[in-house]
Amino acid sequence: MDLTEFLSAEWKPALGCTEPAAVAHAASLAAAQGAGGIREVRLVVDPRTYKNCHAVGLPNSGGRTGILWALALGACLPDPALGLGCFAAVDAALLAAARELVDRKVIRVEVDTSRLELHIDCTVAREGGTGRAVLEVEHTHLARLEADGTQVGGSPARAGAGGAPSVRARVGAMGLLELRKLAAELSGENRQRLREGAAFNLAMAEHGVALLPEGFVPPPGGDPMARLSRLVAAGVFARMSGEPLMVMSLAGSGNKGITVAVPVTLWGRAGGHAQARVDEALAFGCLVTSATTHRLGTLSAVCGAANAAGIGIALAILLLEGATPAQMDLAVANMVGNVAGMICDGAKIGCAMKAMTGVDAAFRSATLALAGFGIPATDGIVGMDGDDSLVNLGRLARRGMTGVDAEVLEIMQAKL
Repeated sequence: MDLTEFLSAEWKPALGCTEPAAVAHAASLAAAQGAGGIREVRLVVDPRTYKNCHAVGLPNSGGRTGILWALALGACLPDPALGLGCFAAVDAALLAAARELVDRKVIRVEVDTSRLELHIDCTVAREGGTGRAVLEVEHTHLARLEADGTQVGGSPARAGAGGAPSVRARVGAMGLLELRKLAAELSGENRQRLREGAAFNLAMAEHGVALLPEGFVPPPGGDPMARLSRLVAAGVFARMSGEPLMVMSLAGSGNKGITVAVPVTLWGRAGGHAQARVDEALAFGCLVTSATTHRLGTLSAVCGAANAAGIGIALAILLLEGATPAQMDLAVANMVGNVAGMICDGAKIGCAMKAMTGVDAAFRSATLALAGFGIPATDGIVGMDGDDSLVNLGRLARRGMTGVDAEVLEIMQAKL
């Protein structure tokens, strides 16, 4: 595994929540295969993408939320090349065109409950042709692109040529010691990429402070742990509200990117650690988050910000503090024995509180591990070591909680 390849695949800029951005991107790809007025927009989507689009804010949309508006905006976008940054192109004229589609009720959404991985299948019928775009497994993986029923692009393989495992799958197959070693192999270019992404996410967090009650985020100089977890909450709240600032996403999630980058970067600075050491800690946190995400699933029944990103934070903090591999195993045990089972009920402003809980748990887990304390392997789903605990966490998320998403989806649809 090469860190340049990893960062290119897993550390990506995104504007707004990644699921509605991916839906809008698919709609823009499909719409670009035809011309003229839009007659109909149809979407078939997996349950977890649907729930993550249900209530989240869309950047530059004047406060609009939800999957219908994401589709309408995407179908009207002039340039599909913007990818997950597509909402940057939304202006008054495009918003008016999208409103016309919503008002005409020509947008259809179907949830395919048999889909266990990310699946976005969008068809846009226009006066001058019909296009179809299918994204699978990862938010930007184009599996199929059609123009009037003829395939003109895309690849059904989940990863590179010959069906090779994806970058995330390859990271997910590595143990914690391997990931720790890989994090130390940063080039100058990779360090700069990490720092730029962290700056994006810190800016979103600072921007979000003004959106929360006065005094909720403590000023610098007080309890650093409380400040860092609440800064993360501010960043996630701002992003879920649709604030139009770019963030650096991690493992397909902007919330994971914020949740890892903000506390690791600021803790490293406050502790007087060399920037090179902070870079390595952030790289390690990103690798662990991606590896855990692979075990949980790109879109999971459990909260990725609290579970995957929380574990990433705990181990990154321990790297900064010079912890031993045994202490890192203890930290994973503390996280898995604590926050496992926190459900994901879609992307929305409430994610801010879950992310805050994950950061708090990460610092507690790391602090206890440094003192030699960890939840023992005899308890619950905790494993014999950190790697074993992550295997058990993934099993719980993928197999043990299969009924959670169905119930969550029913509750959300009933609210409509």
